[in-house]
Amino acid sequence: MGHVMDKLVRFGVAPVMGDQAHDAREMMAMSLLDWATVAIAGRNEPVARIVREMAVDDGGDGQASIVGRSRKLPVRAAAMVNGVASHALDYDDTHFAHIGHPSVAVVPAALAVSEWIRAPGSELLDAALVGVEGSIRLGRWLGRNHYQTGFHQTATAGAFGATLAAGRLLALSSHQMAHALGLCATRASGLKSQFGTMGKPYHAGLATETGVEVARAAKAGFTSAREGIEGPQGFGRTHAGEGDMTAFDGLGRQWDSLTISHKFHACCHGIHAMLEALSKIDCAAGDVAEIQLWTHPRWMSVCNIPHPSTGLEVKFSYAHCAAMILSDVDTAALESFSDQVARDPALVALASRVHVVADDNISETAARVEVTKNNGAVLSRDHNLKAPVRLADRRLKLEAKSRALLGERADQLIEAVGSLPDLPALCTLLRTS
Repeated sequence: MGHVMDKLVRFGVAPVMGDQAHDAREMMAMSLLDWATVAIAGRNEPVARIVREMAVDDGGDGQASIVGRSRKLPVRAAAMVNGVASHALDYDDTHFAHIGHPSVAVVPAALAVSEWIRAPGSELLDAALVGVEGSIRLGRWLGRNHYQTGFHQTATAGAFGATLAAGRLLALSSHQMAHALGLCATRASGLKSQFGTMGKPYHAGLATETGVEVARAAKAGFTSAREGIEGPQGFGRTHAGEGDMTAFDGLGRQWDSLTISHKFHACCHGIHAMLEALSKIDCAAGDVAEIQLWTHPRWMSVCNIPHPSTGLEVKFSYAHCAAMILSDVDTAALESFSDQVARDPALVALASRVHVVADDNISETAARVEVTKNNGAVLSRDHNLKAPVRLADRRLKLEAKSRALLGERADQLIEAVGSLPDLPALCTLLRTS
């Protein structure tokens, strides 16, 4: 068995331990709340509706809940439907070192299997945590070269995380877990060429469905190549993986999951650092003479539309988003990014006073802003999305995000998830949303 396979197998079947385990579980509970929030909010997006109706038409035993329908579906289909719905808005959590979206690939697999086998909330939480952590570590092992070549870690590394989560819940032996991961190596897929289409949220569904399928297959006696991940023709070498073994340092004792980044604004993640920096500045929109923004050059071709004409384009406009947050427009709410907001004269006028500068010295996760007031006073702030956020503060922000997206239903969801999920209550809320 290869080194990567061995590390993942041992981690997948071992108890969740270490000094950081309590905080890691708490972080996973918050990610579960965030996942459920964006899944419910995205349930009626076209891609979510299509995949849901296809699965309903296929039928099968009612084993697990799906978002937006009272009817249960087979466990694998439920994982697919919920994975797609939760990534439909692209408002779910990310991890910058992993270069992907951890929860949407793993949580639907863990949730579907947990409901099917009637596992307690504690086992759901640990399985999701192990799966998310495993996907982040494998994503780091694959590295930026894998991503730059054209593969999407949410779909690729995410499938391995979903396999760990599902396999753990199904109580796979070490031998079986190795076969499940080997099968995953020949099933995991997802290309960046699908970005901007329904193919991107489909990646989350593919990853989580794969995890359920291969874990069940291994449980039934299916075998696979032990060198499927890092052998000469394994996943890493055939998918432009960098093979950085330091990605697994401290696995099982230290938790990369603690550096997950949650989205608190319904726009491109490249804009979030700027919005967080501007939120620290106390200045009324009418008092602003000029705004200067410094950002990493990679974002200039991604989210620097100077004159957006639609709500979708606003999501990729530094200038318009800066005008929104300084004008007290709620950037966490989906409805804030409308065509009407794009044409709002006051916002357009303020956006015209925003100047964006590319700076190689600024981290990809950071931004620096400078607001010059009409009286000549200058206010400066910066923010890095990697900056630690106290867990209690993060929970408050995620609960506020849930309320912004779901209204009164959010309080029921917040109660159902808590720090230890009430699985039946959570699944009921998903079905009746």
